[in-house]
Amino acid sequence: MTTTVVIPTLETERLILRALRLDDFEPLAAFYAGPRARFIGGPMTRQQAWTKFQSFLGMWALRGYGMFALEERATGSLVGRAGLQWHEQTPEPEMAWSLLDGFEGRGYAAEAAVAARDHAFEAHGIDAPISLIDAANAPSLALARRLGCVREAGDFTYADGHVVQVWRHPARATAAA
Repeated sequence: MTTTVVIPTLETERLILRALRLDDFEPLAAFYAGPRARFIGGPMTRQQAWTKFQSFLGMWALRGYGMFALEERATGSLVGRAGLQWHEQTPEPEMAWSLLDGFEGRGYAAEAAVAARDHAFEAHGIDAPISLIDAANAPSLALARRLGCVREAGDFTYADGHVVQVWRHPARATAAA
């Protein structure tokens, strides 16, 4: 039996949202080993980063959507990852993003999140996903607000005890208005 997974390529003004490639692992592993990964389960060992890397690709096979690698159009550099994920313990599809060191503050996460969110609706009918954000992650909280997200009552607690806030993205009709 053969499984074929089709991962679309999306383009924005400054980014190419594409499938992860093996050569993306090194910069992602370095990011996950660093202190900025503390809000998404890090810092991680190289093996933990490899498992997460594989899970990003596996999500496409299991759910039909997943994380995109974010490539800067002007340079071809990997700048991060963004997309939709739905892990077995989370309550519903989640829009998530992370930028590698040195690429923050340029609006890349917002640009990618909007493109991925639009694709999730157009290709999968997923409207108004959530984002699960650590209360101490000020940049992601600011981005959620910029994207029009609204904090929902109550928090979500992962199996490991990590508590995060639940932010609801606007419905497509609202976001387009």
